[in-house]
Amino acid sequence: MYTIPPKKMVVINILDILKKYSDMDHRLTQAQIMDILKKEYYMDVDRRTVKRNLMNLLDFDFGIDYTEILKKNEKGEDVPICTDWYITRDFDVSELRLLIDSVLFSKHIPRTQCRKLIEKLKRLSNIYFDKKVGHICGLPENSPENKELFYTIDILDEAISKGKKVSFVYNAYGADKKLHPKREREYIINPYQMVATNGRYYLICNYDKYDTLSNYRIDRITGIKILDKKRKPVKELQEGEINLPKHMAEHLYMFAGESIRAKFKAKNYIIDQVIDWFGTEPRMTEINDEECVIEVNVNKEAFFCWAMQYGLHVEVLEPIDMRNRIADAAKQLSEKYNK
Repeated sequence: MYTIPPKKMVVINILDILKKYSDMDHRLTQAQIMDILKKEYYMDVDRRTVKRNLMNLLDFDFGIDYTEILKKNEKGEDVPICTDWYITRDFDVSELRLLIDSVLFSKHIPRTQCRKLIEKLKRLSNIYFDKKVGHICGLPENSPENKELFYTIDILDEAISKGKKVSFVYNAYGADKKLHPKREREYIINPYQMVATNGRYYLICNYDKYDTLSNYRIDRITGIKILDKKRKPVKELQEGEINLPKHMAEHLYMFAGESIRAKFKAKNYIIDQVIDWFGTEPRMTEINDEECVIEVNVNKEAFFCWAMQYGLHVEVLEPIDMRNRIADAAKQLSEKYNK
């Protein structure tokens, strides 16, 4: 087995020390680096060796920086001294924390994989960052446990890149809290795009029988395979293309089906929520200090669910069949709770 000579390990260990112990707020002198080398790596080296290897790391552009100061030598002459060494980070603390929180509160990443991802992200920083995130709350116990998730994403990414069809088993949870196939035969679809919304990961695709787009929860997919068949071109679909911002704005809950032009009256205090759901595309007309009228293109089934969710704060005006459908649903709810 090949072994790296100890002298050649010095530069590797110094780089490791800088990654582990330094950043712009925590800089190391050459003496401190020498001390860590001795205590943790059992390497007794002199200052010149440390300096030489630090300069080599600078030449190889590892993102290392330092401060240069002037210090008088024995003759009273000003001599430049390099000190306060540190390594610059690809991600600052706030960016790393945002990434970790995104993983932590994701609803589609299994707990075991979530923990591994968080540990990998933490290693992108140093020991000081690790202490700052020690108070992160535990992972929710109700997160999904589809262990094929990352494999499914890899296969879908490959299929989309190569323009191939895929087959898979699509599942739903039963009363035993386990995934069960929704039907006996596999789904065969044309994959186009993967998106994340509402804490879930979805596949935007097409089923050959139809000329519209469908959405499938990726964490519900198992047994995926790439087929040796070209997928249907997007231009053959009703949409003609995938306008992702438009698609996401119209499909609030990622339901498939037709989109409608909906018009509703809303309280002004929920405009924030309207923009959270629909973006800035909706047309808004202020009625008074309390209400406004909003028009938006949206998936029909998604809008029904949204309007029911915000029923106390909005009134659907158009289309009439949607208004009547919500009225009937409200009547059924009233009857159910007034029994």
